[in-house]
Amino acid sequence: MGTETTTARILVVEDSRAQREHLAEVLKKRGFAVTTAAGGLDALKQIRSDPPDVVLLDVVLDDLDGYSVCRWVRLGDRTRDVIVIMLTVKREVKERVEGLNVGADDYLPKPVDDEELEARIFAALRSRQAKHELRQRNTELEALLVRSERAAMTDAVTGIYNRRRFVDLLGREWATARRYGHSVSCSLIDVDHFKRINDESGHAAGDEALRCIAQVVAGAIREVDACARYGGDEFAVMFPHTPREKAQIAIERALTRLRRERAQWAAHLHALEFSAGIASSEDNGIGTPEQLLEAADRALYAAKRERGSIVVAPDGILGG
Repeated sequence: MGTETTTARILVVEDSRAQREHLAEVLKKRGFAVTTAAGGLDALKQIRSDPPDVVLLDVVLDDLDGYSVCRWVRLGDRTRDVIVIMLTVKREVKERVEGLNVGADDYLPKPVDDEELEARIFAALRSRQAKHELRQRNTELEALLVRSERAAMTDAVTGIYNRRRFVDLLGREWATARRYGHSVSCSLIDVDHFKRINDESGHAAGDEALRCIAQVVAGAIREVDACARYGGDEFAVMFPHTPREKAQIAIERALTRLRRERAQWAAHLHALEFSAGIASSEDNGIGTPEQLLEAADRALYAAKRERGSIVVAPDGILGG
């Protein structure tokens, strides 16, 4: 047998001194670390202070029956994984069922066969170890799934949402806005002169700029809003429950903060400028989230003609 099982700690709870000492001697000879208790209250005290691996628990005790002890063991955060094997002279099915119903892992009639007792203990320890390993694998798998999901929706350079996640969120918010009759606005922000950063200082400098911009924009909007790297040097912001006028105020605040913060960035980033286009579902000519993005893109195109400006898409911008 493996070292883990042969060094398992076992508490023998038996009101008969002769049987208690016999079980303790048998188990010690087989390499287990054994402690004993003559009653349920003493057993609970020991289990509470230092939970063993296994409790051999007589059903009939002078002060507190084994069923009550087993129930308490299963209720404790530190003790719920303790293996409980119940011992009783009663052989009726209902007695075995009652023990299993209160949380016992196994049941053995007395007098206990020494070989069977050892086999049952090893089987219970292996079962517990398998459960622990399965629980650990499940925890690791859940963590992996969380990381995978986060990676699938996050831009690798900036750490904010990627385009795919943004489009998904916009689609959901659009459906909600249509259902309940509120507005949703969207903005696209473009980084002017960004190509110059990549050409003159390298792509590492470009990535640095994108991270700085993402941090500022994400910090300038509300928690209910969504910010994403839309592609290249473009960022997208969604404003739920927000008409175009309030979206414009929010974007003005974000761009003002960007211009103030860029003075603290590396010297090669000081020349960056920012343009933005804004569109809203208030425009009756916009009937889908894709059209909302198209309207914001057209407004951005108009803003980039003047560099560093903000253009709000007028009603009917998609009609021409």
